Amino acid sequence: MSIMNPQPLWQPDPERIAQAQVTKFQAWAAENHGAPSQGGYAALHRWSVDELDTFWKAVTEWFDVRFSTPYTRVLGDRSMPGAQWFPGATLNYAEHALRATATRADEPALLYVDETHEQPRPVTWSELRRQVGSLAAELRGLGVRPGDRVSGYLPNIPQAVVALLATAAVGGVWTSCAPDFGARSVLDRFQQIEPVLLFTVDGYRYGGKEHDRRDIVAELRRELPTLRAVVHIPLLGTAAPEGALEWSALTAADEEPVFEQVPFDHPLWVLYSSGTTGLPKAIVQSQGGILVEHLKQLGLHCDLGPEDRFFWYTSTGWMMWNFLVSGLLTGTTIVLYDGSPGYPDTGAQWRVAEQTGATLYGTSAAYVMACRKADVRPARDFDLSQVRCVATTGSPLPPDGFRWLHDEVRDDLWIASVSGGTDVCSCFAGAVPTLPVYIGELQAPGLGTDLRSWDPSGEPLIDEVGELVVTNPMPSMPIYFWNDPDGNRYHDSYFDTYPGVWRHGDWITVTSRRSVVIHGRSDSTLNRQGVRMGSADIYEAVERLPEIKESLVIGIEQPDGGYWMPLFVHLVPGAVLDEELLTRIKQTIREQLSPRHIPDEIIEVPGVPHTLTGKRIEVPVKRLLQGTPLEKAVNPGSIDNLDLLHFYEELARKRA
Repeated sequence: MSIMNPQPLWQPDPERIAQAQVTKFQAWAAENHGAPSQGGYAALHRWSVDELDTFWKAVTEWFDVRFSTPYTRVLGDRSMPGAQWFPGATLNYAEHALRATATRADEPALLYVDETHEQPRPVTWSELRRQVGSLAAELRGLGVRPGDRVSGYLPNIPQAVVALLATAAVGGVWTSCAPDFGARSVLDRFQQIEPVLLFTVDGYRYGGKEHDRRDIVAELRRELPTLRAVVHIPLLGTAAPEGALEWSALTAADEEPVFEQVPFDHPLWVLYSSGTTGLPKAIVQSQGGILVEHLKQLGLHCDLGPEDRFFWYTSTGWMMWNFLVSGLLTGTTIVLYDGSPGYPDTGAQWRVAEQTGATLYGTSAAYVMACRKADVRPARDFDLSQVRCVATTGSPLPPDGFRWLHDEVRDDLWIASVSGGTDVCSCFAGAVPTLPVYIGELQAPGLGTDLRSWDPSGEPLIDEVGELVVTNPMPSMPIYFWNDPDGNRYHDSYFDTYPGVWRHGDWITVTSRRSVVIHGRSDSTLNRQGVRMGSADIYEAVERLPEIKESLVIGIEQPDGGYWMPLFVHLVPGAVLDEELLTRIKQTIREQLSPRHIPDEIIEVPGVPHTLTGKRIEVPVKRLLQGTPLEKAVNPGSIDNLDLLHFYEELARKRA
């Protein structure tokens, strides 16, 4: 595919462009803040990064952000790391998340669906506000003060949303893990931040089965000595363990929430990196930074408002859950689905989208490709007439994924492939409702995000592969990492390559049309004969073959100066890696990429290991193959199937 002059797959019609919030925002900002009235999104974006202070001031006014005390200026300090946003201002995230109660009291704020796929269960705005008010008062009664950490070992259920909002209302700091995380994985995260309170379920349902987690909860209680209270949510109907408080008792009062007014940079929540090679980084983001970044992202980029229903398949252990909850900021009904992405069949998520009337449905690129392989036919089998946009993240959506969504869902579907990170709990590039969609590309960098592709010496690149960098601060960048008092770990994670500039660790191409192509992680880059290649390009080509379920490619520098690039393939049941398939794999890579991309060896494996949030792990496998002992190559609690790594460990031993 040429990235120079392709035809768009989708183009918004004039009415859609006129109705988009970002169009209305641009006209208003032109009148009130000197934004360009002509030149469309490209001109607006240029203004948003050139006039950063004015842009973010405009965002707070457009979305009517309520500052209980005013700010002295938008940016007190622009340096990265350490940018200081809206100094002097106080506000509360949860207060903004519940504002729609005033106009939509009896409308659903939440729609909850589980694996039974029965009718979605609504929680109205007034009921959500009441429960948050009741729980916030109880948290204060339990001694939770601003800055105290409150943890949740919870699936994607309404109670998790209530707990997050009540924590934010009192100025506490929220953190969560999904209940499929084992005890060690949870403790690697929660022990770092020393929570005073733990919300927990007795178990969860996944893949048609009940999974009892009471033993793990007991272990968490033993290993978290700072806990003052544990709150029991009986999802499987069991009685509360000794000493635990009952959820129902804490949320029964008819209480108006009291919102603690906290500084703009007061911590809102702690998210975690995957932690594949050590303890997960405990990433802290602020109440104000998340509030304004998510209003921009959800209101302007995702074009969400009170008439929308926002569904993203996620768990509470992934940043997309926090992003989903922020849909409440735009008065949008959010859809919570608790269950397997493919139960009772691969089409499960489309069924949820149909049942809930989702207008924006978000999922992983991997799920889209799994649907394509399983010959799921969404348009034939489900009424998706309400779905305006399908968004994907987690990994780059391959070109075949774009084509499949276009052909099998609707030809006038807005397909938004987005990319960002837990590090900012937002997107660097992705959805723009007023721009065309090109196959294999993200539409554009986000407003206020000066995203660029740089070469090793810090020179910008156009239509060439380079490092993803962001040259100006974003409000949702971490305020700090927990237990990183001198800021060294934070600095070394993003700022050690280009001083004062955020290097994210992705290979990207910024095209001459200002769209963006993601090629994969730069820390696991393939580099053959001085030519850098993204692993995502190889996955996209190889996994088109019906016999390949999943693949993993690694590039290893040899002690003698050589380079070994094996391709590991996990086959679908019944497939055989014979000479014919080997030839077809090589031929596919040669034709779709280049002869340079052809691996040195193609090796069948029993599976591909992933992080707990579903991303394939390349760097730890590379370390194993270089001879690093398993316990030093990877943090065992961060992997979905540790047994798989023993295969790679044994392979390394044989090669040695």
